Amino acid sequence: VQLQASGGGLVQAGVSLRLSCTVSGVFSRNYVMGWFRQAPGKEREFVAAISTGGGGTSYADSAKGRFLISRDNAKNMVYLQMNSLNPEDTAVYYCAAKRTFTRVVIQDEYAYWGQGTLVTVSS
Repeated sequence: VQLQASGGGLVQAGVSLRLSCTVSGVFSRNYVMGWFRQAPGKEREFVAAISTGGGGTSYADSAKGRFLISRDNAKNMVYLQMNSLNPEDTAVYYCAAKRTFTRVVIQDEYAYWGQGTLVTVSS
């Protein structure tokens, strides 16, 4: 399984950004997908997760109401739409994959990780 996150960049506070995660080597529909982030000087934290079919989602409190996780299994893609960005969202964002939609907030549960994409939000 290979994951590649993309779509990061330098943006101003208040704008939106969509991250993409390309899944290769397997059919993405067989995996629960998650997004995590690591801010400078902080530990990596859970952002959002989506079930294999897309019917189930989970969000960190910091993401609820602002971020939307989605997937297109036909394209082997997973997305994270981020709205109303603020400087506290500055981090490297990673996509990750696991088999089951349980304990999705626990990063050790994920078997596969992408390289990450940097999002920098200026005030």
